Amino acid sequence: MAVPATAPERDDAAAPTAADVTETAALKRPRVKKSVSTWLWNIAVLIVTLGLWQVATALVGSPFFPGPVAIARAFVDLVQAGDTSGITLWEHAWASITRVMVGFALAILFGVPLGIFMGLYPRTYENSRVILEPFRFIPPIAWIPLAIIFFSGMPRFAFLIFLGAFFPIFTAAMVGVARVEPIHRKVGLVFGASKSWIIRHIVLPTILPDILGGMRVGLGAAWLTIVAAELAGGISTGLGRMMVNYAELVQIPQVVVGMLLIGAIGFLMNEALLLLEKRLFRWRWQVTL
Repeated sequence: MAVPATAPERDDAAAPTAADVTETAALKRPRVKKSVSTWLWNIAVLIVTLGLWQVATALVGSPFFPGPVAIARAFVDLVQAGDTSGITLWEHAWASITRVMVGFALAILFGVPLGIFMGLYPRTYENSRVILEPFRFIPPIAWIPLAIIFFSGMPRFAFLIFLGAFFPIFTAAMVGVARVEPIHRKVGLVFGASKSWIIRHIVLPTILPDILGGMRVGLGAAWLTIVAAELAGGISTGLGRMMVNYAELVQIPQVVVGMLLIGAIGFLMNEALLLLEKRLFRWRWQVTL
């Protein structure tokens, strides 16, 4: 008996209709408009702030309170001619960025797995918190004398930055595990999922937003630490070192250039983490007022 031919099934997902395209464009339009509006507001606030700063400088009339124009001149000089030793501003910035990224990467490498482990086995944390918690309250700056004695070069900075960034990342990962819904883990166990499968497919996706939040806090701590570490001396490059050199010469515009550049680099790194978070977690609800 011959089987009657049937018409091929329509794949709606593969062939979106004109209505679907129009609806998607309509949903994207408000987001694009909001993004452009946000950037315009930020640019306007920046311009107003710089203008008020320049006016305040003219009113004060002190060489110890430079305005945006003087700082812009100092920035151009540092880019073109370098500092008193001939080291350019970009060499100083790259040295600091490299040190921060190495220490920050080590903090992620050790902080995330240890935080997950302590979160999955809270008894282990309770039995060892007498050692972990006191270290969390010791500022990384307090370790500088010991770091100078035991380390030199990159290992010294990596050690100090690791101490500054580790605990925010470690704490975020550990606390995030405790927020995983027990019902999700139990459903996996009921259907025969292994512990490793549950960690990969339930625990990790749930705690990743918390980990990224801890990374943003740790990144700020890393920049605070690197500046203090570079102030200690023994090196010729780094934004912190450059700022100290010009502070000794009482050249305030160059010092402020270093401060603003650190703020700008930190801002861009933080924005990169925010962009990564938005792309990875589009499913998250955002509460607005």
